[in-house]
Amino acid sequence: MTVVARPPSGAVVRVEPTIKRVRAMLGGETVVDSRRTLILFEEGHLPVYYFPREDVREDLLEPTDRHTTCPRKGVAGYWTVRAGERVAENAVWGYPEPIDSCPDISGYVAFYWNKMDSWWEEDDEVFVHARDPYHRVDVLRSSRHVRVELDGEVLAETRRSLLLLETGLPPRWYVPRADVRWELLQPTATQTRCPYKGRASYFTARVGDARFADVAWTYETPIPECPKIEQAICFFNERVDLIVDGERQARPRTPWS
Repeated sequence: MTVVARPPSGAVVRVEPTIKRVRAMLGGETVVDSRRTLILFEEGHLPVYYFPREDVREDLLEPTDRHTTCPRKGVAGYWTVRAGERVAENAVWGYPEPIDSCPDISGYVAFYWNKMDSWWEEDDEVFVHARDPYHRVDVLRSSRHVRVELDGEVLAETRRSLLLLETGLPPRWYVPRADVRWELLQPTATQTRCPYKGRASYFTARVGDARFADVAWTYETPIPECPKIEQAICFFNERVDLIVDGERQARPRTPWS
């Protein structure tokens, strides 16, 4: 689950350096390896890594005829990456002459995240998109009475939940497995990845004859920065009735509603 970035300074486009070593791999080759990466924040978009051209394997890049125009940054040119047996068409872009209101990124290029095989910050693999240093995930132990209902059936009930607060997202209540009615849940093949929590697997609920697909999820092995939620179960409060200390919570309107 992700939320789009807002430049920390309030500017529409802003860049700042990161101390992290960042790498991207394709076809068994390291396409970029940089200790001088910039994070570009653009209002309404996820953060993007921009790399000095000197830190990119130029021998793996082929310029293409593709060009696009961004009113905030200027005209972008593109490159295709050929590495090993893999070809990523128009996977790299750069702004050789950014407009005056844009930070000077003329000597930098960026990559489409999902066109690379893997991404690494230092020696940890990172998923989905570049991590936003201003994005927080806080997990708090709670003794509040939490009940999850769907079509009048109780799916889970606990007084030892975990309240997860994540920048830009609704609060999420994670329930210990022992407090979930597993006879009503079935695991599915659905998996998603979060750059801040790890890989999630999902459950479908069956209430009477009704089936509610992928209504809950768990992080069986969350990344080390988020250990408290390991194997706890969370239900989409957009799709279930969540009652906390006897008060029914409003269903938030999000992309997962």
